[in-house]
Amino acid sequence: MSSPHQDQGRPTSVIRAFFDNSSSGGIVLMASAALALIVANSPLSPAYADLLHAYVGQLSVLHWINDGLMAIFFLMVGLEIKREVVDGQLSTWSRRILPGSAALGGMIGPALIFLAFNLGDGGHPKGWAIPAATDIAFALGVLSLLGWRVPTSLKIFLTALAIIDDLGAVVIIALFYTGSIDALALAGAGTVIVALVGLNRFGIRNLLPYLLLGSLLWVLVLQSGIHATLAGVVLALTIPLTRSPNKPDDMRSPLHRLEHAIQPWVAFLIVPIFGFANAGVSFAGMSIAQLADPVPMGVAAGLFLGKQLGVFAAATLVIRAGWAELPMYASWRQIYGVALLCGIGFTMSLFIGLLAFPESALLQDEVKIGVLLGSLLSAIAGSVLLAFAKPRTGTGGPLG
Repeated sequence: MSSPHQDQGRPTSVIRAFFDNSSSGGIVLMASAALALIVANSPLSPAYADLLHAYVGQLSVLHWINDGLMAIFFLMVGLEIKREVVDGQLSTWSRRILPGSAALGGMIGPALIFLAFNLGDGGHPKGWAIPAATDIAFALGVLSLLGWRVPTSLKIFLTALAIIDDLGAVVIIALFYTGSIDALALAGAGTVIVALVGLNRFGIRNLLPYLLLGSLLWVLVLQSGIHATLAGVVLALTIPLTRSPNKPDDMRSPLHRLEHAIQPWVAFLIVPIFGFANAGVSFAGMSIAQLADPVPMGVAAGLFLGKQLGVFAAATLVIRAGWAELPMYASWRQIYGVALLCGIGFTMSLFIGLLAFPESALLQDEVKIGVLLGSLLSAIAGSVLLAFAKPRTGTGGPLG
């Protein structure tokens, strides 16, 4: 992962350590997705389906994975968002504007392309947000395979972009993919949130009360009708992040301690389990003509075309306007390569697909096909371009 252009004399940051876990986790995620496809198209397919739909308590195994384990994934997302906004690569407007603009363009472009395929007869516009999110683990996993060819500043740019992208996805889920609301459970969740904020305000640094209240929050949010994974984000935003004058990035902060504790579990267990449980689609009885259906075409084109066009156009606009600069040592060709990699939308895209079409196994399978196709094309095209793209020799902007 080393680069000839890495900054000298700087302490190892959380985000650089994140590259190691996240990129390796992305490779594990690729393997788990491939295994799911193999199993779903083998004689083990019935056992695979039976396992996922077996009930443990009041929820199926698949439900526990998608609502329970993924709440920890969203906790990780929330911790990353808070850390980077308060004390990291998104802590100033000059650092936010390039990845923020690119992320916004990368959400609008895919949504418009998906709707272009799905607003007519037989279309399903409710899935407009499926291609809008980038899978940070997968994308960084591809970058890790390219090694020193990609400057560290570009990896930081992609990470910051994907974190803002995840924040957008969280907001979309909360606003557009929430069912009927149980007012009593929601009021209980609100009370727990007030208690969590109180712990933060009173300077409680012990993680145990936060985690206990966070577990109760998850139960109440699950019962309220809002997707339970959002409890993870809310919990993350209440975890204290303390800073000292001489060392702003205080590794003893409760937020840092929790992030480092759960990061390997998320990267190497939770996300791969989610991938294995949700990427398995059987191709038996499926025709090539089905690929031309509005949903798989909209998802695949949204990821492959919409992401690269939206991300690159937005980045070009703010850089040409003088509001931001190219990341240090990164060339325009490398920026375009990263824009291509942003079309890898695996984890969050599959997740939103489940929310968009909860009652239709056919549409869920079509979403999976579109996600796999769009992500694969994006990964191949982005990695090939970045493998041959040369970095700039000069320095660059704030993401260096």
